[in-house]
Amino acid sequence: MAWSTARTFHLPATDVAELRSPAPSAVGYSRVLFPGPNFRRSARLPPFASLKISADAAAGIKEAVQTQKAPAALGPYSQAIKANNMIFLSGVLGLVPETGKFVSDGVEGQTEQTINFLVQTEDLTEERKGREKLADLNDFRKVNEIYAKYFPAPAPARSTYQVAALPMNARIEVECIAVLQ
Repeated sequence: MAWSTARTFHLPATDVAELRSPAPSAVGYSRVLFPGPNFRRSARLPPFASLKISADAAAGIKEAVQTQKAPAALGPYSQAIKANNMIFLSGVLGLVPETGKFVSDGVEGQTEQTINFLVQTEDLTEERKGREKLADLNDFRKVNEIYAKYFPAPAPARSTYQVAALPMNARIEVECIAVLQ
């Protein structure tokens, strides 16, 4: 590759010591970019380093949430975790909390039950991200119809997966991340 044209431009006077200071990772003039001495070191910065974090989040304060309105955890995990102004709900199956049995054998009843658990949580203002795991991806249309009843536009972000198996042979498991009031 050869340069076909030459172009001259005037750079303002710059102290070379400034270019070697740790502050800039690159110095640019107009459309020309000159990597500075710390260009490679900038990759070591933590991701999203410029985002502001509340004092509670920075201190790592989190609170486990437990409710009798939803099925008990089936293993060593919390039903939900509150951190900062967010709540992270673990996967929920369509079980009746009092009996530990499924509300129905079909995906429709189990989906209604899992979403009811989500919307009954008093602290939630808005679900931001949902994740559904389906035993059969052919049930996706049925789940969408039920979701549309509970979450009008703009609906939360979602991902849906077909999995090989769910606990207790459930048809669906739903988890979400939501904003607290």
